[in-house]
Amino acid sequence: MKKETIQKEKVQKTIDRIKPNLQADGGDIELVEVTKDGVVKIKLLGACRGCPMSQMTLKMGVEKFLKKEIPEIQEVVSV
Repeated sequence: MKKETIQKEKVQKTIDRIKPNLQADGGDIELVEVTKDGVVKIKLLGACRGCPMSQMTLKMGVEKFLKKEIPEIQEVVSV
């Protein structure tokens, strides 16, 4: 059975729902790529870039939310 590829548009729409929370703290997020094997590559921008809590935000916030909304996602990584 072939694994369905994740649509980049679907991921972008979900990320757009997260953006206001990050922007409220001076940060932002940009979708870079969605790989065939379900890895979402994002770029943290603004205050998120140098924040010591950025990895926690990435894994416990962004990744958790994306996986809940789009179960096919395997991992979210920062590039």
